[in-house]
Amino acid sequence: MSDTDVAIVGIGMHPFGRHTASGLEQGAFAARAALADAGIAWSDVEFAFGGSAASGGADTMVSQLGLTGLPFVNVANGCATGGSALISAYNTIRAGAADVVMAIGFDKHPRGAFDPDPAEYGIGKWYGDTGLMLTTQFFGMKIQRYMHEHGITANTLAKVAAKAFANGSLNDNAWRRQPLTEEEIEGAPMLSYPLTQYMFCSPGEGGVALVLTTPEKAAALTERPVFLKSAVLRSRPFGSFEVFSPWLAAERGDSPSVGAAKGAFEMAGMGPDEMDVVQVQDTESGAEVMHLAECGFVDHGEQEELIQRGDTLIGGRLPVNTDGGCLANGEPVGASGLRQVYECVLQLRGDAGARQVPDDPQAAFTHVYGAPGISACTVLTR
Repeated sequence: MSDTDVAIVGIGMHPFGRHTASGLEQGAFAARAALADAGIAWSDVEFAFGGSAASGGADTMVSQLGLTGLPFVNVANGCATGGSALISAYNTIRAGAADVVMAIGFDKHPRGAFDPDPAEYGIGKWYGDTGLMLTTQFFGMKIQRYMHEHGITANTLAKVAAKAFANGSLNDNAWRRQPLTEEEIEGAPMLSYPLTQYMFCSPGEGGVALVLTTPEKAAALTERPVFLKSAVLRSRPFGSFEVFSPWLAAERGDSPSVGAAKGAFEMAGMGPDEMDVVQVQDTESGAEVMHLAECGFVDHGEQEELIQRGDTLIGGRLPVNTDGGCLANGEPVGASGLRQVYECVLQLRGDAGARQVPDDPQAAFTHVYGAPGISACTVLTR
């Protein structure tokens, strides 16, 4: 434990999927569950950060949780909204501004692919008219190029999805809980070559909340705190190839995930080889493949052998997306990054049940990526 550590003492989650409850109600459900897990009351929370892309202001949740007057800041940062709320909570405790802070994320998206307005990203109407705002097309083009450059096969994409659905079948909070074979995944309708229907996640619903505190307060609340060793956010550098970017530089640069992961490991004083559980953004199968290299776990191209060998399975050398990831859980934007941390806390506590990583995991890593090129990474330890 170091002077930069922050403890996570409470976690709560509303199951992902499709529900009659509003997004805000799902967030409040998760918040109450996190408070109960920490053994504290809402009145004990001194600061809160929360976000949602489609379900209103998180700060209005106080009407359901209690009008205590605490500072509550709304966070909006694309798919990195939950990760950004967590980083804000982490830095608030490190700065000494509060001792007990909650990070909350929730959402309730309509059915169908995300269809954002180009103007919201500073892009002309032409970008949407040509179909480029449809993220499925971008993801297909990006992984096509990556497969060509680094020797990744279509079967590896299918293995990523099959693993996700197998892990999701072991997760009571997952949306997609039916295992699928590689053959079923490869044979599904092609949406954006080389990605088939079951290689994409779906916008969905759900909520996650975390209670963070100082190591000193954590000692009085629980015998099993999980320590947030680092929490780092990076936006896209020049030359990175990201969704919703209207042009591509002649000289390619790194993804923001490279800088975020490197910063998280440096802050934690640890390396990728020390992680026992890994959660990376898997908006589609190709994203998991690419992000494993961008976050430093393998060199580009090595994912082919890693995945084909079964190393990323729950019992493998590098368990990845043990709860089913975005593919099995869906992606309620505000909650997705916090879901990763929720899963890592369960794994480090030894409370993940049928999907528990063996051999007493000690350290975990999370990575979430949002448009138009924002990555948030964390390192957690027992």
